[in-house]
Amino acid sequence: MHSGGVPMKTLFILNEAPYGSERTYNGLRLAGALSKQEGSSVRVFLIGDGASAARKGQKVPQGFYNVEVMLGNVSRHDGEIGICGTCMDARGITDGDIADQTHRSTLAELAEWTAWADKVLVF
Repeated sequence: MHSGGVPMKTLFILNEAPYGSERTYNGLRLAGALSKQEGSSVRVFLIGDGASAARKGQKVPQGFYNVEVMLGNVSRHDGEIGICGTCMDARGITDGDIADQTHRSTLAELAEWTAWADKVLVF
């Protein structure tokens, strides 16, 4: 908890593809760590190439990070994960392609989440 025992609400907006750059990885590392803190509430919004991070059944080399698993770490601690629906469509990602702990979302929901958040972190 931050000042006065009030829960801290953090929104992460992830723009980058899940692999190739470490921005999504680092954003999810921080989101996962924050989601474990008592009194912390985390939401993650995947937009642009970040929408690909929600694909289920990701296969990565042994010892390499898996962003699908990292998203699961956030949702296991009551974090919400939304994916830009327009971005999904542009990349041929269907509702059946995305991990169970995620949902197709909208810019309107991102606006609501932005107003909800105490802090917005963009990666």
